[in-house]
Amino acid sequence: SSALVAYAGIDPTVRQSGEYNSNHSRMSKRGSSYLRHTLFLAASCCVFHNSPFYEYYQKKRSQGKHHLVAVGAVSRKLTTVVYAILKSGKPYEPVKFI
Repeated sequence: SSALVAYAGIDPTVRQSGEYNSNHSRMSKRGSSYLRHTLFLAASCCVFHNSPFYEYYQKKRSQGKHHLVAVGAVSRKLTTVVYAILKSGKPYEPVKFI
């Protein structure tokens, strides 16, 4: 699933040089922009409906994350769920992610 996340460009980048370590990490955006856009829109829809992804979004917001950062976290979670569904071939069954 981490390879699919990297292909979508949703994985975080690490900025460091010598003893300097950045506190802020951003999306790498090095993969497919079409897949990243599609996953972000799907995550946006999941956030506004009562689903396990909505609960995960609320958890991120309660941690002080910005709306777009929380939606990015939901899109990463959605990517891992999609990968699990494709690999197992079983239908999706909602589970709490918290």
